[in-house]
Amino acid sequence: MPRTLITGGAGFLGSHLCDRFLAEGHEVVCMDNLITGNPDNIAHLIGNPGFEFVKHDVSTFIYVAGEVDNVLHFASPASPIDYLKLPIQTLKVGSLGTHNALGLAKAKDARFLLASTSEVYGDPQVHPQPETYWGHVNPVGSRGVYDEAKRFAEAMTMAYHTYHGLETRILRIFNTYGPRMRLDDGRALPAFMGQALRGEPITVFGDGSQTRSFQYVDDLVEGIWRLLHSDEANPVNIGNPDEVSIKEFAEEVVALTGSDSTITYEDLPADDPQVRQPDITRAREILGWTPSVDRAEGLRRTLAYFQEQVEATA
Repeated sequence: MPRTLITGGAGFLGSHLCDRFLAEGHEVVCMDNLITGNPDNIAHLIGNPGFEFVKHDVSTFIYVAGEVDNVLHFASPASPIDYLKLPIQTLKVGSLGTHNALGLAKAKDARFLLASTSEVYGDPQVHPQPETYWGHVNPVGSRGVYDEAKRFAEAMTMAYHTYHGLETRILRIFNTYGPRMRLDDGRALPAFMGQALRGEPITVFGDGSQTRSFQYVDDLVEGIWRLLHSDEANPVNIGNPDEVSIKEFAEEVVALTGSDSTITYEDLPADDPQVRQPDITRAREILGWTPSVDRAEGLRRTLAYFQEQVEATA
């Protein structure tokens, strides 16, 4: 059996990866310090003979006994509310954590995949964003701790590839949603779903004209699987190019939930990107990947999960 380490494996994305890799016949070591991860996300896997959970902060030395074939580095706070609250931890997991995970992959002769982000493009001046675009990031702004941590992580990953000959993959993730997101994680969909289901006003920042491109988690997981098993060392965007304004997105959530919620507006946070849309030409040509779940269907699939979360906290 192949053996795969997934750092941040108790998080939203990491837990879905644990499911996929187990289903593909891998043994999975899930490593998470639970600073933003949730044990409930992996509770259904406890007792599975192919699954092991290790509570550990990857910013310190990583030890895993036995062989490891793949290292997927997904550990990091990933929503603004988290990395603004945990700025130093975010920088450490992107720098020290990435270095440690790469060191383990090198020691085990394992393939390494880095979870990077569309945030490396910052508030982009090129639209849509291809992988060749170097970005427009404020390194000392409030969001810089996340953006620059991921940019450093990409540079470190590529250095291990070119200097040590390590097999590496770099994944740039665009806005992703689905079950297991935290209601309080501050991203648009959980915030809108929670407010709509509670009948509260929907909070939109700025005038709502800023855009995002949302992809359903199953599409992302498929893209990750294909990228890991490709021969592509350069960054690859994985995202759904169906762009929508935040105001329109809020209206879609209100309509889906049947809520009477109205939309209210607050000041736009500093350095909040005005546009976000992936150019997925490389993913399509190299991986044969395109998203298969449209936003309406993905939101329907996600609604039941958030209804349960809201009821549980009522």
